[in-house]
Amino acid sequence: MSYQLFYWPSIPGRGEFVRLFMEAAELDYEDIARTDGADALVEDLHAREGIRPFAPPYLVDDEVVIGQTALILLYLSDKEGLGSGDLATDLKLMQLQMDIADLVEEIHGTHHPIAPGLYYADQMDAAYEKAADLRANRLPKYLIHFDNALAANGGPFMLGEQWSHVDTSLFQLMEGLDYAFPTYMAQMQGTWANLEALQAAVPDIEGLAAYLASERRMEFNDDGIFRHYEELDEQ
Repeated sequence: MSYQLFYWPSIPGRGEFVRLFMEAAELDYEDIARTDGADALVEDLHAREGIRPFAPPYLVDDEVVIGQTALILLYLSDKEGLGSGDLATDLKLMQLQMDIADLVEEIHGTHHPIAPGLYYADQMDAAYEKAADLRANRLPKYLIHFDNALAANGGPFMLGEQWSHVDTSLFQLMEGLDYAFPTYMAQMQGTWANLEALQAAVPDIEGLAAYLASERRMEFNDDGIFRHYEELDEQ
């Protein structure tokens, strides 16, 4: 039985972090809402009882149901033997994955700084201030953190020559930042050399190249986490 991934069908979002890992690992999975529509996702989630996922993405593996991107990636890495094989190291990888999740939330906050239920147009002034702080302070702090972690093992991946869930997630992060903040990322090019090397190396992972070239690889758009608003990328 293949894995079942539940995520919204019209945006890459957090679900894409899971897709990239499964594609790189050449795992068999069904992308339920992409084939059956968003209603199938909503119906499945609402039908679940007890301790259920709060929101997509979530993964179904027979009787196992897991929400939260980082936890899904930990589960898949452990089950498929795609971790480091050392508990202490795998915990460090999970720490980095949770750091990525924190940054992704901050990036989402640049266009929804007041409330996710409000339209961007209703919070533009706050968004402008939030994006300015992200570019000046938060992105450098996070990206230097990831770059230093990569440098510690010599790259191109977080475990050296062996790729992990952290690497596919960092790839998506960098691709998303290039889309959302192209001016800023171009100006900062070379600052995070190890991250840029990882971004170039991940597409060469066997199993991932075909996905990235396919129609199944959804383009970034301005309904997802990474959105390009020119005014938020001003320097």
